[in-house]
Amino acid sequence: MVATGPPRFHRGTDWDRVTAMTQTPDSPSTAPLLVEVADGIAWLRLNRPEAMNSLDNALKDALVTALREVGEDPAVRCVVLTGTGRAFCVGQDLKEHVRSLGDPTSTLATTVTDHYNPIVIALSTMNKPVVAALNGVAAGAGMSFALACDFRIASEQAGLNTSFAGIALSCDSGASWTLPRLVGPARAKELLLLPRTVPAAEALAMGLVTKVVPDAELEAGVTELARTLADGPTLAYGSIRRAVAHSAGTDLADALANEAELMALTGGSSDHRAAVDAFLAKEKPTYTGA
Repeated sequence: MVATGPPRFHRGTDWDRVTAMTQTPDSPSTAPLLVEVADGIAWLRLNRPEAMNSLDNALKDALVTALREVGEDPAVRCVVLTGTGRAFCVGQDLKEHVRSLGDPTSTLATTVTDHYNPIVIALSTMNKPVVAALNGVAAGAGMSFALACDFRIASEQAGLNTSFAGIALSCDSGASWTLPRLVGPARAKELLLLPRTVPAAEALAMGLVTKVVPDAELEAGVTELARTLADGPTLAYGSIRRAVAHSAGTDLADALANEAELMALTGGSSDHRAAVDAFLAKEKPTYTGA
């Protein structure tokens, strides 16, 4: 696999540890991933617009690194994943894949374990909310990445396509887990076995996306949502994410026990005390994520 340096970062008002990540000499316009952090919100922009943000090794490496860093940084309180140009992400870069077919040490299985699985785990388990801003088509692993986020705000020109069966592949990046939970097993198998691009309006009716907005309003609409989330009780948000994920694979008694543990955690937090005090004072609380 080709290994490149991590993405280039833009300093925001609360991004004081950017030196913890090695910056590339690439200009922001040529880096495969652009990361912008300001006021508690991290924007991760897939930046291969000429290839519809298809996933080559450089972009996958950068995305794994960036997601781990923003996920662990307490100053980042909400993460937004989006694309540049006319696509969100169309999945694996097939040109690179074709070249790798001649390499016996490089297979689709290795990129799934080395890249796609870590990306989806980071998106779905970080202790803060994650928003996918669908600026265009999301296909294959790109669609799976969007499904791993908490919210999917789609522009009117966006569409979703599983794509995998269209090139004689099984699904990856968690599609077999997230898709049935959003639309049910029967509809999930329909979308996976008979891939097609589902327009934004239909995706909204199916429950695949959270909201559809006019193309020109996507950035503003996502920024408003991200601001609300970043200003909110992020410890509680992260605990809710963990509770929902845990309950999907266990029985009621175990889910209740896990809820009790998370309630004890959040009930002893500074955020909970701030919320109660603000409620009694009829004021707006200020949350710190602790």
